[in-house]
Amino acid sequence: MLGLAQKAGRIASGETAAENALKSEKTYLLIVAADSSDGSRKHWTDMTAYRKIPCVQWGTKEELGKAVGKNQRSALAVTDEGFAAQIRKMLLEERTEKLRGE
Repeated sequence: MLGLAQKAGRIASGETAAENALKSEKTYLLIVAADSSDGSRKHWTDMTAYRKIPCVQWGTKEELGKAVGKNQRSALAVTDEGFAAQIRKMLLEERTEKLRGE
């Protein structure tokens, strides 16, 4: 789904692009790599909490980059409401399956 959103031009990837998307209030979901530094994760959490934008941790920097056909990325901003809703749903399903041991 991240790849589709990227092809549709609805992903701002990398720290600068994601931060600009957040500041322009055109972000519906922010995905932060779980292997980002504590300071980086706090920075993103604070920015999204202030703007009331959902923020989730998923994958590694390498996995995030690969998902959108790029090099390593520490953050992805989803700039389309429909894509954001679908990605959040898929992430929730993935976590539920892991908790069940599936």
